[in-house]
Amino acid sequence: MDVDAYVAEHGGQWRRLNQLCGQRRLDPAEVDELVALYQRATTQLSVLRSRSPDPALVSELSQVVLRARARLTGRPRPSWSAVRRFLLVGLPGAIWRAAPWWCAVATAFTLLTFTLMWFVADNPETAAAFIGDDEAANLVESGFAGYYTEFSAPTFAFHLWTHNAWLAAKCLAAGVLIVPVGYLLWQNAINIGVVGGVMVSYGRADVFFGLITPHGLLELTGVFVAAGVGLRIGWAWIAPPEQLTRGQAVARAGRDGVLVAVGLVALFAVAALIEAFITPAPLPTPLRIATGATIWLAFLTYVLLLGPRTHPVDHEVDGIHGDQLPR
Repeated sequence: MDVDAYVAEHGGQWRRLNQLCGQRRLDPAEVDELVALYQRATTQLSVLRSRSPDPALVSELSQVVLRARARLTGRPRPSWSAVRRFLLVGLPGAIWRAAPWWCAVATAFTLLTFTLMWFVADNPETAAAFIGDDEAANLVESGFAGYYTEFSAPTFAFHLWTHNAWLAAKCLAAGVLIVPVGYLLWQNAINIGVVGGVMVSYGRADVFFGLITPHGLLELTGVFVAAGVGLRIGWAWIAPPEQLTRGQAVARAGRDGVLVAVGLVALFAVAALIEAFITPAPLPTPLRIATGATIWLAFLTYVLLLGPRTHPVDHEVDGIHGDQLPR
C-alpha cells in the first residue's frame, strides 16, 4: 500500500474533519458533513490499521476519529434534571418502598432499647456488669456531656458523618445475609440502652434525653432506613416475587439500595451538623430538641409526601405494590 498516496488522497478530508470538530457551533450542513467525514474516516482508519506499517499515522487518525465521535455523541454533562429527579422521585420512592421494613426495624429497635434502659435503671447493679462502677460514675458526672465538646465542632462533625455513613453502608451491604444487620442493630441498642439506663438510674434522665434527642431522631432514622433497605434486599433473594427471578428481584432492590445509600450520605451530614453544633450549644433544652425534631419531621414529611407518587409497578420487588402500602 502506498501510504503517501493514500494520505494525499484523503488527508484533506481528515483535516476538514478535525476543523469541524474544533468549531464551537455547526450549522445543519456542517453537521451532515461532519457525520459523512466521520464515517469515511473510520473506514479509512480500519484500512490503515490493517495495511499500514506507520503507527504514527494510525495514532494521528485515531485521535481525529475519537474527537469526531465525542463531538457527535456529546460529552456527559451534569444534569440538574437528573438531580431533581433523584431528589423528588428516586430517593423518596426508594425509601417509601422499603417503609414496611425500616418501620419494623425502628419499632423493634425502640422497644429493645427502652426495655434495656428500663432494666438497667431499675437494677443499677447491672451497670457494673456492662461498663463498671467507676466508668458509670464518670459517665454520669461528666463523660456523657463531655463527649459532645471533647473535639472542635468541625472535627467532631466529620467524625460523626463518616462513622454513621460507614454504619449505614455495613447495614446495606450485609442486608443480603440478614443476620449481620441484626447484630449491628443489637450493638447500637445495647450501647444506647445501657448508657441511658445508667443516666436514668443516677437521676440524669434530663441530661441524657436533652443531649441525645436533637440529633438522635434523624440519625437513628437514617440507620433504620439503611437496615430496612438492606433487609429488603436480603428478602428479595430469599423470597422473590413469582413474576421475577431471584436475580431480577435482588437487582431491583439493589438499585433502590444505591439510591438510599447516596441519600443517606446527605442525611448523616445534616445529623452530624446537628450533633456537633446544636446538641452542645448553650441553648435551652426545649429549643435544641425542637430544632432537631423539626428537621426530623421535615425529612419524614418529604418521604411521606413524595414517596407514594412513584410508579407502583416499575419498582415492585417484594410482592408489595406501591398502592398497597399503608398511607
